[in-house]
Amino acid sequence: MNHHKLVLPEHINDQGNLFGGYLLKWIDEFAYITASLDYPTNRFVTVSLDNVVFKEPINCGDILCFIVAEEKLGNTSVRYTVTVLNEREIVENRKTLFQTGITFVNVSVEGEKEPIRRKTA
Repeated sequence: MNHHKLVLPEHINDQGNLFGGYLLKWIDEFAYITASLDYPTNRFVTVSLDNVVFKEPINCGDILCFIVAEEKLGNTSVRYTVTVLNEREIVENRKTLFQTGITFVNVSVEGEKEPIRRKTA
């Protein structure tokens, strides 16, 4: 599933680049939305985010595309890969700005792990 975000002046640090915390927040939010739509009757919490390495600058006015793809479904958890691209770059020249894995666990109201309920056809 793809999501988009416009980088605005309030997201920029004093060096003119995106604060990394905003990127991580958006990744968590968009991956959570995807998991919730994929498995709508579950209560997901974020367990881990992998490989937080910022390699490319992101600037004000960039339109980011967050590609969220399911990587692995377990009994109580689901893992997604999130790839971030700049939509303003020409498709042939686009490079990955950021990529990470994110894992969610399904929990009960009491906060205990429980099996993921799959969609029924």
